[in-house]
Amino acid sequence: MHILEYRSTACLKGAHRLRRKIPIKDYVLLLRSYLSSQWNSMILLAVLVLAGTAMQLVNPQVIRYFIDSAQSQGDSRLLLYAAGLFIGVSILQQAVSVVATYIGENIGWIATNKLRGDVAAHALRMDMSFHKSHTTGAIIERVDGDINNLANFFSNFAVSLVSNLLLVFGIVILMFREGWLIGCGMLLFVIFAIYAIQYVRRFSVPHWGRLRQMSSDFYGFLGEHLEGTEDTRASGATGYVMHRFHQLLRKWLPIRKRAFFGWASMWIVTLIVFTIGNAIAFALTAYLWKKGAISMGTVYMVFYYTELMAKPIEKIRTQMEDLQKADASIIRVKELLQTRSAIVDGPGAPLPNGALAVRFEQVSFGYEESSMTLKDIDFELPRGKVLGLLGRTGSGKTTLARLLLRFYDPAQGRVLLEGTDLRQAKLSELRGRVGLVTQNIELVEGTLRDNITLFDDTVPDVLIEQVLAELGMKDWLQSLAQGLDTHLESGGGGLSAGEAQLISFARVFLTEPGLVILDEASSRLDPATEQKIERATQKLLHNRTCIIIAHRLATIQRADQIMILEDGHIAELGDRVRLAADPNSRYSRTLEVGLEEMLA
Repeated sequence: MHILEYRSTACLKGAHRLRRKIPIKDYVLLLRSYLSSQWNSMILLAVLVLAGTAMQLVNPQVIRYFIDSAQSQGDSRLLLYAAGLFIGVSILQQAVSVVATYIGENIGWIATNKLRGDVAAHALRMDMSFHKSHTTGAIIERVDGDINNLANFFSNFAVSLVSNLLLVFGIVILMFREGWLIGCGMLLFVIFAIYAIQYVRRFSVPHWGRLRQMSSDFYGFLGEHLEGTEDTRASGATGYVMHRFHQLLRKWLPIRKRAFFGWASMWIVTLIVFTIGNAIAFALTAYLWKKGAISMGTVYMVFYYTELMAKPIEKIRTQMEDLQKADASIIRVKELLQTRSAIVDGPGAPLPNGALAVRFEQVSFGYEESSMTLKDIDFELPRGKVLGLLGRTGSGKTTLARLLLRFYDPAQGRVLLEGTDLRQAKLSELRGRVGLVTQNIELVEGTLRDNITLFDDTVPDVLIEQVLAELGMKDWLQSLAQGLDTHLESGGGGLSAGEAQLISFARVFLTEPGLVILDEASSRLDPATEQKIERATQKLLHNRTCIIIAHRLATIQRADQIMILEDGHIAELGDRVRLAADPNSRYSRTLEVGLEEMLA
């Protein structure tokens, strides 16, 4: 378990929670969790950075020697050696800096990708209620935007911070070697500089947190409405969407300003601090030089070190900015990882092979606690039997199917397969034994093979071709120039609705489930295409239990039992043939007036 995954349950709250500070131990454990596999690179980076720090401390000493020797008209060869040493050290320092930057960026890329994978996997494990309450754009902002802000934190934050602090302390120690007065002056300057930067940072952190939250809200809104462009245009809601778009931008601007002013305040404070440092150096060296306590080379060296000290302090300032961004991003990522799915994986009760009997025991369920979609559902479907499920829109048909896949858990009662409570089975095994075909087909950008196997490379092509042939798609497959390697666009662009539906049937064939749920699966198919899958569907249902949610009477003619839902209750349940022969049954009246009219 990574450090960001806590046992407590938490929800994704608003920006007000971003004012919290991250404990130091969280930073340490976060670095340990995601950098443990790169210790060799980290050690090499540390060596390079420390070597670069040492070179920065050496060069001013060389310059002092050069100036003092030139003033005393020393050996010219020694002056040339000193100049060459200065140039050589400078070039080597730049080379070390380039290599260290490359290694640091590589470390950061690997670590952030690892964290990004953990966050994405966690989001995929979340239950459907989580995804219903959080937009896709908001989740993407957590997975991508927030983690991008951690790149510098992972790449070289700790090593670079330590090296910059060592550079500062090294300069202070060298200043004490030149005299206690210079050393004390530089030490006071460093303490003041670090305190001033930290003080300003306290007021800047909350603004970055709110900025990240606002960015998440904006991109969540944008992603949601870009996905529904057709519906927006068709309903004439473009004006509303753009109005809301500009409202978010107007809300974003002041937050952006405050975050910018927080950054600007740190920048201004840094400039003031550097100015004070130069003033201190000027005053001290002028005083000591007049007294004859130091040479001109030492005066220049002190100024050089003072200017050099500005560099690590500036880097520390930028690292503090990165840290304040990391503060906000770590909190937001941690809150996502703290959020626990309402669906907890079961201990692993086995589900037998073959057809699975279905049992609902006094099941009630509602998407909201105040309103139950299903109420006291109690029935049993023997293994190998087919249940035709009818009901008006909103009666709970699709909800019943979702409970069988454990997209949700019932508020009351139990759902069982072959006597096993679904909450006792592993989710992966359960969803491998229950196949679902709906009218909404999700096709991803990839090959035809990838869309059928869902990127499972272990499925042989021969089996895929056999399944497509059974679905009556052999000629269609042969008409594709690249066969199973044919590239499909995201959303199934270039495929007819029937072809896309048949691909979803092929997916279910490959999993060999014990229970098949057809949720209005043929509603998008024309009669000719529907006839193509009739024989394949018959084979699919052989020795399998099936629940058919239908809007056409023809699709439930193979049903053994009929269930009619009304307002979340079972209005009628029984043998199809018997109900059809009973003139007082709802199903019999449905046959007389037609399903569409009965359910209108």
